[in-house]
Amino acid sequence: MAHILIMPRQGNTVESCIITDWKVKEGDTVKAETAVCEVETDKASFEVPAGANGIVLKIIYKAGDDVPVLQPIAVIGAAGEDWQSAIGAAGGAVPDAGSKEQGAGSSEQGTENREQRTGTSSQTTTPLPTPHSPLPVSPRARNLAEKEALPVTGLNGSGPGGRVIERDVKAALETRPALTAAAKAAGGALPDAGSGIGGRITAADRAEDRGSFGQPSQLPTPNSQLPFSTEGAITETPIKGIRKVISDKMHKSLAESAQFTLNASASAAKLQEIRSRMKASEGFCGEIGLGKITVNDLVLFAVSRLLPRFPFMNAHKTGDTIKTFERANLGHAVDTPKGLMVPVIRNANLLSLAQISAEAKRLASACQSGSAKPDELSGSSFTVTNLGSLGITGFTPVLNTPEVAILGVCGIEMKPVAIPKGEANNCECACNCGFRLEPHIGFSLTINHQVVDGAPAARFLKALCEAIADIDLLLAAG
Repeated sequence: MAHILIMPRQGNTVESCIITDWKVKEGDTVKAETAVCEVETDKASFEVPAGANGIVLKIIYKAGDDVPVLQPIAVIGAAGEDWQSAIGAAGGAVPDAGSKEQGAGSSEQGTENREQRTGTSSQTTTPLPTPHSPLPVSPRARNLAEKEALPVTGLNGSGPGGRVIERDVKAALETRPALTAAAKAAGGALPDAGSGIGGRITAADRAEDRGSFGQPSQLPTPNSQLPFSTEGAITETPIKGIRKVISDKMHKSLAESAQFTLNASASAAKLQEIRSRMKASEGFCGEIGLGKITVNDLVLFAVSRLLPRFPFMNAHKTGDTIKTFERANLGHAVDTPKGLMVPVIRNANLLSLAQISAEAKRLASACQSGSAKPDELSGSSFTVTNLGSLGITGFTPVLNTPEVAILGVCGIEMKPVAIPKGEANNCECACNCGFRLEPHIGFSLTINHQVVDGAPAARFLKALCEAIADIDLLLAAG
């Protein structure tokens, strides 16, 4: 019996995956361990094995589709086996052909193939349009035309009975100047040429009565003779895969929460001193795992010790419910070739500095190589993101919802500090001005003001700055 390959559940929190690439095509022979496609979540990418020996009878979804987990994505079986019966017997559902392009599996091409095999035509049931009858248009063609703001009136249909099908719309789009997003949403006639970059039709162009696409213009268009190449090369890259999921998630985060950012800085003198001493001590520090400690590791350690004291910061907002967590599951943002990923250091408040450092490096390496597991990329209760190494002195982190807070770590810069009374008034410039320069590290704390008020958040940030300034005492306390 045919084997139905389903979209695997990549972790407990993953509801769907995007198929980024099919490594096989229909008719290929595969083994159970053959990787047939690559999928990705908003966190990482994975290869999906065939799961059975046989022939790829049907590929149900195309590359780029966002498929719910446990949904059939392909059928593998013996040559000539009926894949549709296998799907039906398993109680599965094939996506609507009107919304998925699957080559010969589409309804339009299927109709044409059936007519070629039987010698019949659908003209008996789909008459040619008359001046008083609507133009027959397939659902896929109509959807594409509406998406691209292309009038179907006047198109020559190549489908059965003169029906306009998707390829007719695509052919018309190839001969028409591109439209900007605003122009697609705007009403009005389509001019023969646009005034936008590369000849694109803008919303303003549609508002002008300069003739519609496919018909002679009533008024001369001064720019219509200009070559499109005058604007130089233009590259268009579709937003898809992890980048699209990140884009949607960031927009949703801002749309569904009241984000408010506080900024402060802390003395980094002891932070740098301890970091330098650990780095220089290859002997004992290296043996106990402290030789490669970074400033970010020290910040993660400080945050993990503070969160149990401020449980309202270590929380989630889900609907009208606030969940606070006893343990600190620290998410830390990692820059990867595919985009931002946030692996989780679980139970960070129970780990030593060396353990936090080792886990942070292990997770970052897994993200950058694409081998991070889904469960390692979910479940954080508080997130730390660091742009300080890139010289950033202040920024506004976006909440990793449903978390209610995220800490941005900024760069270290020199700031003047008043010399306390009783200390020798010997500033670096020998002018006895009463000030000295001292390194300070900046922090940007974004909170969800729906849950956390400004004053409690400020107290957390103040406590963090004090902990960083006296990081040696915090390390001694464990």
